[in-house]
Order: sequence, then C-alpha cells, then structure tokens
Amino acid sequence: MLPTTVQLDLPEWAHGIIDPARTWPGDEAKVRLAIDLSRRNIEAYSGGPFGAAVFDADTDRVVAIGVNRVLPQHCSVAHAETMALMLAQRHLGRARLNRDPDGNRVGRYVLATSAQPCCQCYGAIVWAGIDRLLIGARSADVEALTEFDEGPLPADWPGELERRGIEVARDIARDAACEVLGAYGSSGARHY
Repeated sequence: MLPTTVQLDLPEWAHGIIDPARTWPGDEAKVRLAIDLSRRNIEAYSGGPFGAAVFDADTDRVVAIGVNRVLPQHCSVAHAETMALMLAQRHLGRARLNRDPDGNRVGRYVLATSAQPCCQCYGAIVWAGIDRLLIGARSADVEALTEFDEGPLPADWPGELERRGIEVARDIARDAACEVLGAYGSSGARHY
C-alpha cells in the first residue's frame, strides 16, 4: 500500500517558545526572530541554519514560525519558509493567507526569513498570500558560507515579487544572519 498522509513537525524546542500576545514591531525585530530560530535549530541539531516567521502585518503578532526540517523529516520541501507558511495556512484555515476563498482581502501578512528564499520557497511565497518579504542574508551569503545550492531564480526575482504585490526588503540584520550561516558552515554539521 502506498502512503496517503504527510505529517511535518517543528522540533520539540519550538513548542511554546513564542508568546502569541507579544508584538514584534519593525522589520529588524521580525528578521531577528527568524535568525534566532535558525540559531536555535542548529544548536539543537534539529535541522539546518534557516528560520522564518509569518506575522500579521496589522498587529505585528506571530501567526506561525518555521525552521528547516529537511533531514529530520525526510522531506525536501520542509524548509523554514514552507514550514512557517504551511503552519500559518493551517492556523488561519486558508491557502492564501491574505484572501478568503472568494478572493476577498482578509488581512496583510509578512514573512520574515533568516536568509533569502531558495527557488522552492520563492515559488511558495508567490501563492501563499504574503504581502511583504523581509530577508536577512542573501543567497550569495548562503552559498559562500555553507554547501547549500539555492537553485535558479528569475534574474529580477525581487521585481517579479513586487509586480505580484509582494514588497521585498533585503539585508536586514544581514551580519547576524551570516554569523549563524558561518557557524553552521564551519562546523561540518549536516543536519539540514
């Protein structure tokens, strides 16, 4: 019999670490949370050096968090961004976070990432109903500091997102994000 279900989980340490009433005002606070998640993930040996969080843009509250779980979950799509997006979609009960099933706008959502999304996560962002994308490290940093291949993106990927109504802000706390990537890359660890 072939498998018929998929279950992906965040590591145990991620359960209950975010106070749902807390607000995260400002882009830097949001990206620093994603970077902190990436750091915790490598320190706990629970996945690769990537973290992400989805925020309600109107309240600055976290809707969902994600960390890289590819190897522990045996799933190539279990990246930090996709984990955060899937958990936010499940929590809110809709595939497009910012639209109801009839296409009516129901809010605005921000995705903060510790590093520039790879080609897979880029595609997920296009369809997930994200209004703003906040990025720490660049893909060039990821590839220089680790052995990850971020895959192909359109030459003007920020412009493509902005044409679809998704604002992009890059290099937020980039040095802190690169510090985590560098620590992972120099450790020789392979728990991504």
